[in-house]
Order: sequence, then C-alpha cells, then structure tokens
Amino acid sequence: MKLTPYLSLRSILLCLTVATSHNVIAKSTIDDQKFRQLEEILPTANTYRTASGAPGHEYWQQEVDYEIEIKLNDKTQELTGSETLNYKNNSPDTLRYLWIQLDQNRMGKASDYKLTSTAPAKKVTYNGLRNAIETEKFDGGNRILKVTDKSNKALPYTINGTMMRIDLPKPLKSGAEVEFNIDWTYALQEQKVLGGRSGYEYFKEDDNYLYEVASWFPRAVAYYDAVGWQNKQFLGNGEFALEFGDYDVKITVPADHVVASTGVLQNPKKVLTSTQRSRLDKAKTAKKPVLIITPDEALENEKSRSSKEKTWHFKAENVRDFAFASSRKFIWDAQGYKAGGTDTMAMSYYPNEGNPLWEKYSTEAIIHTMEQYNKYTFAYPYPVSISVNGPVGGMEYPMITFNGPRPTLNKETGEKTYSRATKYGLIGVIIHEVGHNYFPMIVNSDERQWTWMDEGLNTFLQFLAEQSWEENYPSRRGHAANMTSYMKSSNQVPIMTNSESILQFGNNAYGKPAVALNILRETIMGRELFDFAFKEYAQRWKFKRPMPADFFRTMEDASAVDLDWFWRGWFYTTDHVDIALGDIHLYRPNSQNPDTEEAWERALENEKPTFISDLRNKGQWLRTDDKPELLDFYNEHDKFTATNAARNKYNAMHNKLEDWEKELLTNESNFYIFDFENIGGLVMPILLEITYADNTKENIRIPAEIWRKNNNKVSKLIITEKEVTGIAIDPNWETADVNVNNNYWPARPIKSRFDLYKRKKTDMMRDYNKELKSSDDITKAEKESSK
Repeated sequence: MKLTPYLSLRSILLCLTVATSHNVIAKSTIDDQKFRQLEEILPTANTYRTASGAPGHEYWQQEVDYEIEIKLNDKTQELTGSETLNYKNNSPDTLRYLWIQLDQNRMGKASDYKLTSTAPAKKVTYNGLRNAIETEKFDGGNRILKVTDKSNKALPYTINGTMMRIDLPKPLKSGAEVEFNIDWTYALQEQKVLGGRSGYEYFKEDDNYLYEVASWFPRAVAYYDAVGWQNKQFLGNGEFALEFGDYDVKITVPADHVVASTGVLQNPKKVLTSTQRSRLDKAKTAKKPVLIITPDEALENEKSRSSKEKTWHFKAENVRDFAFASSRKFIWDAQGYKAGGTDTMAMSYYPNEGNPLWEKYSTEAIIHTMEQYNKYTFAYPYPVSISVNGPVGGMEYPMITFNGPRPTLNKETGEKTYSRATKYGLIGVIIHEVGHNYFPMIVNSDERQWTWMDEGLNTFLQFLAEQSWEENYPSRRGHAANMTSYMKSSNQVPIMTNSESILQFGNNAYGKPAVALNILRETIMGRELFDFAFKEYAQRWKFKRPMPADFFRTMEDASAVDLDWFWRGWFYTTDHVDIALGDIHLYRPNSQNPDTEEAWERALENEKPTFISDLRNKGQWLRTDDKPELLDFYNEHDKFTATNAARNKYNAMHNKLEDWEKELLTNESNFYIFDFENIGGLVMPILLEITYADNTKENIRIPAEIWRKNNNKVSKLIITEKEVTGIAIDPNWETADVNVNNNYWPARPIKSRFDLYKRKKTDMMRDYNKELKSSDDITKAEKESSK
C-alpha cells in the first residue's frame, strides 16, 4: 500500500474516468458475472409457484393418513407393526403406482449405504472399528409381511433398496383416494454401536433398555409438482421428504414402560396413575417444570420387570412424521406454555443418568425455543413439544426430539458433574432440534434433496435463540468469523449440492447457510427488512413444501433488495471473502496560483530523502567556492520560484472564473481514493472504519453493488476535511473475510507464538541414522565413480 502526494483536481477527474473505463472493459465471462441474475438457474414460475416466491393459486400437495398398531419386544429388541394408509391424490395427475419409503433397509445386509461406505483412515478409534465390524454383521432391514388393499386382497409390490413400489389395481385419478395395508417387522439397532437416527441404548448396570424409535414404519414418498416422486435412495445423509396427514397410533410396550410420543395421549386413564394425571393438570399452568414421574419413582420403576403389556394410544393431526420413545427408566417433567397462538405442553423424558443437567435445562430450553422462533416465524401450532434423553445425539420429529448430552459419572465417588461444553451442548441441541419443528416439520422442505433448507435455516434461528438465552452465549455457528477456515478450504462443494454428495456436511449444510443468513440480516438487508421477509417466507410456506427458488424469491419480494448476486456467490459457488486494501491516494485541487503551487512543490521536494552521494559530498571542494562569479540568477532562485509571466497568466484566467469555480480552486478538503481488490472472488459490501488525526472514527458501509462493473478491483473516492491516519476493512468481522491481515492501513503485525520443545531421544536417533545412511550412500557413489 502507498500514500501518494497531492495531485491536481484535473488528475482526480482523469483517474476516475480511467477507472470507469477499466470497469467497462473488465473481463466479463459468464462465470465472472457476479451480478448476473439467476433467471437461467431458477425454475420458471407457474400456477403452482409464483415469481414472487409464494404458493400459486393452483398449488397442491398430497395427503396421507395413517392408522398404525405397533408392538415393541423388549426381549428381542424388535418391532412388529401393521398399518393402514389412506392416500389422497390432490395432484392434477393420474397415478398408476405409489412409492413407499423403507428407510430401515439402509441397515440391511447388502444395502447401498453399506456397499458405498468408504474405507476408514488408517488411524481408527475403538468405537469406529467396532461400528465397522457390527455394521457388516447387522441385518436390520424391513421384512414386509404383506401388502393388501382395502378388502385384504394382496397388492403387487417391488422393493428397490430403501424404496417400495406398490402397483395399484386401477389408476388413481386426480381427486381420488385409495386405502391399503402393510404389515412389517424389523430388528432395532443398538444406537451407541451402529449409530443412526434411532435405536436402543442398553444400560448394563440395571439391565434396562431405552428405545428411541423413528423412521420405523413404511411411509409414503413425497410426490410434488417440482420433481414428481422424490424417490432418491436413502444413503444416510439425505433425510426425508414426506407428506402431511393425520395419525392414529397404538403402541404396545411392557406395562412398566413409559412412552413419549408425537401426538396427544388418548387413553391416559389406562396407562397413567391418578397421581401422574393430577400432576399433569397442575403442570398446565405451572411457572416452572412439574415432575410427573420423580427421580425416586423412576429408580424404583426401572427395577421392575412386568410380564404384562400396555397399549398407549396417540393421535396427531396434520403432521409429516411420527416418532416415539419408550423405557421404564424415564423421569418425566412438564410445563404448560401459552402465548399468542401457542398453547402447548413442554415435556422432558430422561433417565436418572441425565441429572442434574436435564431437570434444570431441558424443559426451559423447549419453552425458550418456542418463544424465540415464534417471533421470527409463526406461533407453534402443536399441542406438545417433547425432549427425550437417550442414545441419539440430536434428531427431530413432529412434537418430539431426541437429545444426547449427559453429565459424567465418577464411578469411584458416585458424583455426577458436567463440563461447560456439555451444558451448552445440551441447551444448543435442544434449541436446534425443537427448532426443527418449524423447519422442516411445518415449513416442509425436501430434505432428501436440500439439507440446507432445513438445517441451515434452523441453525440460523438457533443462533438467534442462543444469543437471547444469556449474554455472550458461546454459539458454535452463526458468527461470520467462525466460518472463515471452512470458507477458504479447498475440499468443499457449493451449498446447492444434493444432500448425499455434500463434503464437510456440518460446515456446508449447517454453518455456512447460517452465517450467510446472519450476514444478510446484520450487514446487507438490516434487521427490519430481513425479519419481515423471513417471517413472510415462513408464513407463506407453513404446512407447504417450498423449493430454494421460493425462499430466494420471497426474500427479495418482501424486501425490495436484489439479492441474486448474494445467492449466486454464497449458495452456488465455493468462492470466499477476501477483500484487500490496496493503494491509498491523497489529492487536493490545484489552485493554479503559481505562488501557492510552487511553494507546495518545494515542500514536497524537501520531504524527499537526501541522496547518499550528496550526504558524503558535504564539505568537498567546489569550483564555485573559488570562482563565485560563476553563480547567477538561477542560483539565487530555485526551480520552484514563481515567475511574473506565470502570475500574469493565472490572474487573467482567475478573472474569468465564476465565484463557485474560484471556491473550488481554494477548496482545502482532502480527496482520498482507496483502492480495493477482491482476492477471494465472493463480492461483498466494503465496510470501512476510518480513523482521523484528531482520533475520531467514521464508519462507511459501501454496498456490494460497487463491484457490479468490475468484480476484481474498484476504487472509492472519500472527501473529508480531516487527515486520515488509519483505515480498517470489516472492523467487526461481519463478512467472513478469510484474511484480515490485508484489511488495515497502516499494516498490523501478525501476532503468534513460538512453540518451544525438547527433542526426543528417539527423534535424535532417527535423524542420526538418516545421516549415517546418507553418508553410506555418498561413500558408495564415490566408489562407483572412481571405478
């Protein structure tokens, strides 16, 4: 960077003209047009999805209702179920067959998931190797027992991996509905060993099981206008595209089990004690969580082994999925939450191993999530919201979430403690998973295709909710600076990548979209415009299925901000932010007064250093010392002395000027031109903090559109009465700039530490042996050459 001296105002205008010309003739390939609109990428608007991003007047979606009876075998860890599906074809199309998801087939013997799993690194953890071995042995796929129509007549079906096609006896016309039955069974997996989104946990100390059951029943594949059947195979990452419907579910478990489930319990008198029912009534209006099952009661219950069974009956309306948990180990607490349009019961289920952490934070975190998410989206509409502690680290389903963090037990003292990371890990994961009830359980995006549409949007809202939990909450994702290492990494793909093909899954689908949205909110759009547009998107697509274009278009439609450049850069490329401060030029108007300008030139000359030869020649003999008559007029007056001819020319010109033109010639303002370079490729606003000689600061926020005619280099003119002494780009680290070291003038030193260490003897011996071998090789070479 350099600071150039004052030049004439004419020079300024010339510089600006050249810069503009450079912008026009800059490289302009398709890939380099950062502000090109997304018209050729986004799908054409139609009667189903408008150009504004809203559902069209002919928008439709399918509806599937379920009646299910399921039995959990606590001795063999198996599920056996029977379901009746009522499929309503609301599409304008005639359907000859229906596709059903069999997600458990991912754990089948020869599944695509197992066959396409790549080899682990050479350094493997014990758990990692155990997982690899047990995954190969475990056969957890669905066994379909029968598929029949309404009259119990067998229907032909074909299973392809995690998909099953049911061939209908006659085409299902638009507006018609069909009813059919499926019976099935499968073995539950030990989640701590095999991983996954559901399974069981075995507690060796008390010989008990805790079940978290999800993706457990054959579910209708989504059929919608944009893609038809969303029947991509389930390989582990791409989650679920599902239809809304009503559920009537009966869950049979051992009589001493407690069940937490999607939906509302229909038979509390048959499965709950009168004490438990009384406590539930009290919890509806309580100011803090009420224990429905106390820790002591849970400890006593987990000692029992009932030979009888109970059937828990739940109903849920207008949900896209259904999950449940079951165990005799559960403590259960609850608290009612009623505000705005929300009237619900927040409930937590956890074993004694979860305390003291869970009783303090779980239900509070559920309520906090609904309070915060309601502000930015819509009122939580369901009658319950549940958090369950079990083997699954974090997973979401309508009205129920599975969350993992627990305290650590000291086996010697029996004391349970938790770290800072565990505490905030629990709060954060509950906020995140409960938040998923909004995205994608209600705003029903296609997770099989676009992970970021639920994980990214939800992680962004999680960040907002965390920041309102307590001051300086240590959020993992949301702050722009936390994403810079990923942004500059080479091993990545654009956000707009199919869920199963994503690299660095957490950074790509969770972190980067959350940072992008926070930058939109804080830096580009402002909170007021962003919050209005985001809420508009949530309300437009509540209980509907949006596509990426619907989100992009709604955010622009509701804010009047052209964001195509932002979506293109952040979502369709792997460019990163690296805006560097280049040269700094300082200008003032040329007064054209020879006395003033020549004095200024003389002052500039005097600022130059003295040449080394001139310094060393001081005091040497000069001819003019002996012959002063050789000195003349030019030795009395330097080259900067104004002449009368120049003064006369100036006076003649000055007399012809208008008053405002004369004022410009004597303008004392400082005209600074700052050069900027876009090294990372991702265009962003230029956020400047300017420090002046009087120690005052000024913040200037230049919109990203400054790059619209030249994506690589731009210059900005700043006119100020003060002298600039310092400049910083992005002083608050808002834009995810990956290299802040080129953001400052004067440049700042890069601070770091030396790591001191002692060489190990083994290292010294290795180096010594290398030297010996090298010496032997040289000796051999010398002998060969001498021959």
